[in-house]
Amino acid sequence: MASRTSETYLSRAASELGIYSVLQSSGDTKLLCLQRFIRLFAYGTTTLILALHLSGLGVSDARIGLFMTLTLLGDVVVSLLLTLVADGLGRRRTLAAGGALMSASGVVFAVATNYWILLAASVLGVISPSGNEIGPFRAIEESTLSQLTSTALRTDIFAWYTLLGNAGVALGTMTCGWFVQSLLAMDWSATKAYRLVFWLYALLGLIKFTLSLLLSERCEPEQVKPHQRSDSTELTDIEAEGLLSDDSEERTHSRPEISKPIPSLPKSIWPTISPASRVVLLKICLLFAVDSLASGLVPLTWITYFFTRKFAISEGTLGSLFFATNICSAISNLVASSIARRIGLVKTMVFTHLPSSIFLSLIPLPSHVGLAVTFLILRSTLQNMDQAPRQAFIAAAVLPSERTATMGIVNIAKTLSQSAGPAITGWLAGMGRFWIAFIVAGVMKASYDLAMLKMFTGYRSREEQAREEEEQRSRMERESDPT
Repeated sequence: MASRTSETYLSRAASELGIYSVLQSSGDTKLLCLQRFIRLFAYGTTTLILALHLSGLGVSDARIGLFMTLTLLGDVVVSLLLTLVADGLGRRRTLAAGGALMSASGVVFAVATNYWILLAASVLGVISPSGNEIGPFRAIEESTLSQLTSTALRTDIFAWYTLLGNAGVALGTMTCGWFVQSLLAMDWSATKAYRLVFWLYALLGLIKFTLSLLLSERCEPEQVKPHQRSDSTELTDIEAEGLLSDDSEERTHSRPEISKPIPSLPKSIWPTISPASRVVLLKICLLFAVDSLASGLVPLTWITYFFTRKFAISEGTLGSLFFATNICSAISNLVASSIARRIGLVKTMVFTHLPSSIFLSLIPLPSHVGLAVTFLILRSTLQNMDQAPRQAFIAAAVLPSERTATMGIVNIAKTLSQSAGPAITGWLAGMGRFWIAFIVAGVMKASYDLAMLKMFTGYRSREEQAREEEEQRSRMERESDPT
């Protein structure tokens, strides 16, 4: 009896955490999640040392901030081009090209010292200043996951997709931190140790490239076929009509002509977005722009720089610290999926993100490292709980054929607004006013949460709207039918 009860609880826990959803998912879904883990692991290794590496090359704080801003602005252009044409050119090709560019960028950072050459490599190869997604890969992967996954399982899959990304960043930062500290203990110079990390980044880019080639044809966008009957269907109807008719002559004269198949027009690589989706997209972009500008003020690279400067924390300790924060963030995503099933996507996004915004603004205030780290961990535990519900919300708010373009535009709007943040923080850091960035970011994020709650509470997905319209149409037909 006790064993059966235990199995029941374990089964219920597995269902709540979305484990069954992952196990039931396709091989392509698992490969996409693995790609995200590898990519975010790579981002985590370089994010911890990016500002320190540039500083070691003699770059000032203000120019480090400018570097991050220009990197994000350049990524906006790359992301815009790739996400808009990804469905037309092929999602697998686009993802594979991204892996190759990541690898090339790692090689450039490992051998070059020129500021502008490094900047070009950072843009084209997607070196992440924040440890988060800034390139086109996420939009393409999320659109593909939405296509491969049913509506009922989508939130669970996005939760695990986000979890694996956070886990990748966590392991990447810890690996980088202790790896660099070990090299420094062996009398390596800091610059030489950092360059070895970028060689690792290049290797991870090659792994991502290989995984992209293993994806199947099912990852490509579904083709929308014109609403027409095939020749075989027409022939079948004509034959049926002939069997029911007694007059062969009349049948001969009344037989409709079999039209030739309409030649398909050349497929355009540019997407179309319906007017209803555009309205929702505009609102989402405006709100997410506010949140992303706040994130740009305090990206992970600047946070590591802040703790290094204020509390003199070593690379190994920093790596362990951000490993802990990212693991907390990763685990919390599974809880978010369970909460979303009970209170809805929008409320889950807001009620988990708002406390995180408050903790963010408190990080720079303590003079003791323990209290500052406590606020950082509390913030990290909650900060990404809105990601899986948010992506599921976007996927449900637009038509399936619009998802890749919509998610790409949303990510571009976020990256564009985020790009202004690092330069502002660099300017504040140069004046000794680093703490202002944390407070302003926290206030902006809290404002975004409250606006999101007001604008989208009670919003119905496109599937729900279509279902209600169909039910209403059926009801009207029944009422108008005299029989």
